[in-house]
Amino acid sequence: MSRLQIKAVREKEKGKLTKISLRQITVAGMLAAISIVLSTTILGYIPLGIANATTMHIPAIIGGVLEGPIVGAFIGLIFGLTSFIRQNTPLFADPIIAILPRIFIGVVAYYTYKLTKNVGIAAALGTLTNTIGVLGLAVLLKYMPLKVALFVALKNGIFEIIVAVILTTMIVKSLKKVYNK
Repeated sequence: MSRLQIKAVREKEKGKLTKISLRQITVAGMLAAISIVLSTTILGYIPLGIANATTMHIPAIIGGVLEGPIVGAFIGLIFGLTSFIRQNTPLFADPIIAILPRIFIGVVAYYTYKLTKNVGIAAALGTLTNTIGVLGLAVLLKYMPLKVALFVALKNGIFEIIVAVILTTMIVKSLKKVYNK
């Protein structure tokens, strides 16, 4: 075996085991640490008046694009847990809203990248997964009216997509150069 592998999740077909490589575990650990640091600084939640725009989803997107859906989901879980722990509104005191949509950020980014081979599109759809997931659940669970959710989505979402596309594209391209050496 050229790389140390650890059995992780049982696949549905034929009882095969999915393996997570040591590199995936290492990248997940580093991105988790970055997520925790972002969650404790203004870099993770940028105040924009009525709400905070987040960059916390970017490590989940990077994890999904570079290392697959399991790593992306794990980093998204870290994002969700930190937003639940540091919550400052009733909206994020609800674990369904704070955690659930965040788990899917890296998963959506992975499958988008796999389908399109475009990091920017993966970053945009990963960001939209967060924005639509959180605000959609907030409306469904009656934490805010649809008009407010749409206002927040437009106000923060556009900024978050632009930042995610730029940063994710730069970081993934740089890391892929290192990976290929």
